[in-house]
Amino acid sequence: MRIVLGLVTIIGAGAAFADTLPAPLTDADFAPVRDVEARLGQLLFYDPILSGNRNVSCGTCHHPAFGTGDGLSLGLGDGGIGLGPKRVADPDNMPEQRIPRNAPALFNLGANEFTVLFHDGRIEVDPDRPGGLRTPLDADMVTGFASLLSAQTMFPVLSPDEMAGHYSENEISQAVRRGVITGQGGAWDLISQRVRDIPAYADSFIATYDHIDTPDQITFADISNAIAAFMEFEWRSDNAPFDAVLRREAALPEPAATGMRLFYGDAGCASCHSGPFLTDHEFHAMAAPQIGPGKAARFESHARDEGRFRVTGDPADLYAFRTPSLRNVALTGPYGHAGAHRDLRSFIEAHIDPVAGLETYDLTNAVLPALPVDDTRGLADSQVIAQAVTYTPRQITDAQITSLVAFLDALTDPAAIDGKLGIPDTVPSGLPIDTP
Repeated sequence: MRIVLGLVTIIGAGAAFADTLPAPLTDADFAPVRDVEARLGQLLFYDPILSGNRNVSCGTCHHPAFGTGDGLSLGLGDGGIGLGPKRVADPDNMPEQRIPRNAPALFNLGANEFTVLFHDGRIEVDPDRPGGLRTPLDADMVTGFASLLSAQTMFPVLSPDEMAGHYSENEISQAVRRGVITGQGGAWDLISQRVRDIPAYADSFIATYDHIDTPDQITFADISNAIAAFMEFEWRSDNAPFDAVLRREAALPEPAATGMRLFYGDAGCASCHSGPFLTDHEFHAMAAPQIGPGKAARFESHARDEGRFRVTGDPADLYAFRTPSLRNVALTGPYGHAGAHRDLRSFIEAHIDPVAGLETYDLTNAVLPALPVDDTRGLADSQVIAQAVTYTPRQITDAQITSLVAFLDALTDPAAIDGKLGIPDTVPSGLPIDTP
């Protein structure tokens, strides 16, 4: 049977397949962004001034050279030197631990349908909460964040392993250690003061936001709003070959066309990777190998990461993690919440039979800079992780995996990778910018 959709010809798939494809993305799917706000956010995104020791920027772990990630399974934030897979521990400021989860890609996070963020969904749009957001801060959550994407920047700057630094290293890490986050003298206020003290930033904020007349009115929420505007503007991604298919402007070549039919058919990928962003925004236990330090409180010694359960307390959410968007997925490895798989093919091979993939997992599949820690402790929980899986394995051949990988390549949007504003030559603080 042949179905013609404009210029798109889908052969041998039937009308049911055509109906499974999502509608094409339009401007209505995204919030509008002001250019002046995005340009201010660009500078802040790449400026290490926001980190405790002035040595880590947002761009350190979310760099366009690595698909807006860092190219590592588990990154090194404070205490790291270099960028991407070449980043190593600083012998003069050794990290205490790896960042416990893989750095997620930033594509399309400002789109209207993204109402939950992070691997465990710990921040979420909730009209019944202060500021319309649910976060781990609960009653201490401050208002003024323009979006969920803006609110997510609150947390990396507070993490000792990511940006804040450890205990007595600087005034921000000391505030975090004391639990003083909000209010005058809190960690966010101290970061804001650094920005307020730089005349170029102060002038830009006054020129950008009507509610700011003097530098002392600049808050961390304003800083976050500008960074979010930049991310929304810079990494909107809706011009991949797949988008041309959805707009009925072109057809995919082989083997990508076969891969698309498999993705929306027998392989069952679209049961979770649905919609125009190829995610259902839900949480699923898929037996992703647990490597690295896990998510434990300071007083705990385990290396488990129980995923969504840490947020909800519901046993049904044990070891469940958020379905990632697959936009530009060919460039955003390593894969999984802990980045256990360095390449897309090996991840797919494990994903089609996750329990078997977990049982045979080899740590050499990860990309981990040398650090004197035991990255295998979490693998001791593999049996419990496997028991949480409800997915039924699929029978997929090597040739079909090749076709699926080709289809996933067709989700790459070159314009989004390059970005609209790019990396600035300098930032107002005068601190060095990370370059590959």
